[in-house]
Amino acid sequence: MPHKDWSILVVEDDPDGQAVVAHILEYMKIHVDLASDAEQAARWLFDEGRQYSAVIVDLALPGKDGFQLLTEIQQHKATAGIPCVAVTAYHTNKLREEAIAAGFTAYFAKPLDATSFARQLEAILA
Repeated sequence: MPHKDWSILVVEDDPDGQAVVAHILEYMKIHVDLASDAEQAARWLFDEGRQYSAVIVDLALPGKDGFQLLTEIQQHKATAGIPCVAVTAYHTNKLREEAIAAGFTAYFAKPLDATSFARQLEAILA
Protein backbone atom coordinates (compact mmCIF):
# COMPACT_ATOMS: atom_id res chain seq x y z
CA MET A 1 0.00 0.00 0.00
CA PRO A 2 1.55 3.37 -0.98
CA HIS A 3 2.12 5.83 1.85
CA LYS A 4 -0.32 8.30 0.35
CA ASP A 5 -3.10 5.80 1.02
CA TRP A 6 -2.19 5.39 4.70
CA SER A 7 -3.97 7.31 7.43
CA ILE A 8 -2.75 7.24 11.01
CA LEU A 9 -4.40 8.43 14.20
CA VAL A 10 -1.91 9.80 16.72
CA VAL A 11 -3.20 9.93 20.30
CA GLU A 12 -0.82 12.19 22.20
CA ASP A 13 -1.59 14.82 24.82
CA ASP A 14 1.73 16.69 24.60
CA PRO A 15 1.78 19.30 21.80
CA ASP A 16 5.53 18.79 21.27
CA GLY A 17 5.04 15.03 21.04
CA GLN A 18 2.21 15.56 18.56
CA ALA A 19 4.42 17.82 16.46
CA VAL A 20 7.32 15.34 16.36
CA VAL A 21 5.20 12.35 15.33
CA ALA A 22 3.15 14.42 12.86
CA HIS A 23 6.34 15.77 11.26
CA ILE A 24 7.75 12.26 10.76
CA LEU A 25 4.50 10.96 9.30
CA GLU A 26 3.92 13.97 7.08
CA TYR A 27 7.49 13.65 5.77
CA MET A 28 6.55 10.06 4.87
CA LYS A 29 3.48 11.49 3.08
CA ILE A 30 1.07 9.78 5.48
CA HIS A 31 -2.22 11.45 6.41
CA VAL A 32 -2.32 12.23 10.16
CA ASP A 33 -5.15 12.96 12.57
CA LEU A 34 -4.14 14.18 16.03
CA ALA A 35 -6.21 13.39 19.11
CA SER A 36 -5.18 14.89 22.44
CA ASP A 37 -6.83 12.20 24.60
CA ALA A 38 -8.41 8.75 24.48
CA GLU A 39 -11.93 10.15 24.56
CA GLN A 40 -11.40 12.14 21.36
CA ALA A 41 -9.76 9.12 19.72
CA ALA A 42 -12.69 6.91 20.74
CA ARG A 43 -15.20 9.37 19.23
CA TRP A 44 -13.36 9.31 15.91
CA LEU A 45 -12.83 5.53 15.91
CA PHE A 46 -16.14 4.28 17.27
CA ASP A 47 -18.75 7.05 16.94
CA GLU A 48 -17.64 8.53 13.61
CA GLY A 49 -16.15 5.32 12.21
CA ARG A 50 -13.06 6.98 10.82
CA GLN A 51 -10.79 4.46 9.10
CA TYR A 52 -7.09 4.32 10.01
CA SER A 53 -4.16 2.20 8.87
CA ALA A 54 -2.73 2.35 12.40
CA VAL A 55 -3.10 4.12 15.73
CA ILE A 56 -0.08 5.53 17.57
CA VAL A 57 -0.87 5.79 21.28
CA ASP A 58 0.98 7.56 24.07
CA LEU A 59 0.74 5.28 27.09
CA ALA A 60 0.48 8.16 29.59
CA LEU A 61 -2.68 9.98 28.54
CA PRO A 62 -4.95 12.05 30.79
CA GLY A 63 -8.14 10.23 31.75
CA LYS A 64 -8.03 6.83 30.05
CA ASP A 65 -4.45 5.71 29.52
CA GLY A 66 -3.03 4.10 26.40
CA PHE A 67 -3.62 0.58 27.70
CA GLN A 68 -7.31 1.30 28.29
CA LEU A 69 -7.66 2.76 24.78
CA LEU A 70 -5.94 -0.30 23.31
CA THR A 71 -8.42 -2.57 25.09
CA GLU A 72 -11.35 -0.61 23.64
CA ILE A 73 -9.84 -0.77 20.14
CA GLN A 74 -9.29 -4.52 20.46
CA GLN A 75 -12.84 -5.13 21.72
CA HIS A 76 -14.60 -3.09 19.03
CA LYS A 77 -15.41 -5.18 15.96
CA ALA A 78 -14.61 -2.46 13.41
CA THR A 79 -11.21 -1.61 14.91
CA ALA A 80 -9.96 -4.91 16.35
CA GLY A 81 -7.49 -5.48 13.50
CA ILE A 82 -5.89 -2.04 13.46
CA PRO A 83 -2.19 -2.13 14.41
CA CYS A 84 -1.58 -0.05 17.54
CA VAL A 85 1.85 1.36 18.33
CA ALA A 86 2.81 2.44 21.85
CA VAL A 87 5.01 5.44 22.58
CA THR A 88 6.11 6.60 26.01
CA ALA A 89 8.48 8.92 27.79
CA TYR A 90 8.45 6.58 30.81
CA HIS A 91 10.38 3.75 29.18
CA THR A 92 11.43 0.65 31.06
CA ASN A 93 12.04 -2.84 29.72
CA LYS A 94 9.17 -4.05 31.92
CA LEU A 95 6.80 -1.48 30.38
CA ARG A 96 7.90 -2.54 26.88
CA GLU A 97 7.12 -6.18 27.73
CA GLU A 98 3.73 -5.22 29.21
CA ALA A 99 2.82 -3.16 26.14
CA ILE A 100 3.67 -5.93 23.69
CA ALA A 101 1.92 -8.53 25.87
CA ALA A 102 -1.20 -6.32 25.97
CA GLY A 103 -1.34 -6.34 22.18
CA PHE A 104 0.58 -3.32 20.96
CA THR A 105 2.20 -4.16 17.63
CA ALA A 106 5.29 -2.10 18.44
CA TYR A 107 6.72 0.03 21.25
CA PHE A 108 8.89 3.15 21.05
CA ALA A 109 10.56 5.11 23.81
CA LYS A 110 10.65 8.91 23.58
CA PRO A 111 12.48 10.75 22.28
CA LEU A 112 11.76 8.96 19.03
CA ASP A 113 14.55 8.08 16.64
CA ALA A 114 12.88 9.29 13.43
CA THR A 115 14.65 6.87 11.10
CA SER A 116 14.02 3.78 13.22
CA PHE A 117 10.42 4.84 13.89
CA ALA A 118 9.72 5.39 10.18
CA ARG A 119 11.30 2.10 9.10
CA GLN A 120 9.47 0.03 11.70
CA LEU A 121 6.17 1.76 10.94
CA GLU A 122 6.61 1.01 7.24
CA ALA A 123 7.28 -2.63 8.09
CA ILE A 124 4.11 -2.81 10.20
CA LEU A 125 1.93 -1.26 7.50
CA ALA A 126 3.45 -2.93 4.46
